[in-house]
Amino acid sequence: MQTQEVDIKPNIKVFMRSDSEMLDEVMVVAYGTAKKSAFTGSASVIKSETLEKRQVSNLSNALSGTVSGVQTQSTNGQPGTSATVRIRGIGSMYASNDPLYVVDGIPYEGDISAVNSQDIESMTVLKDAAAAALYGARGANGVILVTTKKGKSGDTQISLDARWGVNSRLVKNYDVLQNANTYMETAYSALYNGYLYNSGYTAERAYQLANADLFPKLGYQVYTIPDGQYLIGRNGKLNPYATLGYSDGDYYYTPDNWSDEMFQSNLRQEYNLSVSGGSDKLSYYLSASYLNDEGIIENSGFERISTRMNVDYQAKKWLKLGVNLSYSNVT
Repeated sequence: MQTQEVDIKPNIKVFMRSDSEMLDEVMVVAYGTAKKSAFTGSASVIKSETLEKRQVSNLSNALSGTVSGVQTQSTNGQPGTSATVRIRGIGSMYASNDPLYVVDGIPYEGDISAVNSQDIESMTVLKDAAAAALYGARGANGVILVTTKKGKSGDTQISLDARWGVNSRLVKNYDVLQNANTYMETAYSALYNGYLYNSGYTAERAYQLANADLFPKLGYQVYTIPDGQYLIGRNGKLNPYATLGYSDGDYYYTPDNWSDEMFQSNLRQEYNLSVSGGSDKLSYYLSASYLNDEGIIENSGFERISTRMNVDYQAKKWLKLGVNLSYSNVT
């Protein structure tokens, strides 16, 4: 059926329309290729056009929201981290529930983050037992078939793709303690309320005890205050004559906003260069890629350098030779 987009309304009417072109599409399955019209199993295909629209640093994240029946969950917010993929839910309490990745017909045991999504021609997700039967027990949790790009007959084509973006925190943070002044005032309020309401002291006595116990309870003293004065006034605010430092008069500390120090806006840059072409007998695809995805938290970035070479040669009618080589360095 054709994919349709409808507006969200209280009452929605959808008329299903058949798509004959979609049924004629060729999909990669465990034993080769098959037309969708002749395939009886449960499978979904993701084309390269869909992958190119997704700005993902890890191939597993491209499955999110694109394949029905597949659950993906990011384990953390660090760029490049592989998502948790569940095709058939949880099948075992102790054994692995991860699907089997097969890249160009070879089971892939490495980190899927090393595979450049720009080198992918298509991804086929096999979701039923019959389709994954060829891989035995390893395909019990589903199989994801990854087919990389190959050269096509014709003139040499050179493609350069450069992308820049900015990573920043989208959701605004809650109100947090951002300086030493607010921290001391909050700690004082906790002590003051405890003495006033829990211990039953008068307001004046609670004020004196809270100031006296403030530094001993915290375990450190970062303010210098004049003799005979308290750090916190009766209004609950910091003494205006208190200085952030030691008694020699020098300011050893400059208050920083820890939230600004932790969360930052950083650059994401990606460069992809590919050369492809071929003749009646020879086809080739060469690519080189560099990705530097700096996270919003210090030292949480993802950097990858990858290259790929796919060469096919039709030596005889009955003999076809192929070489698939790839190299990735992930840090």
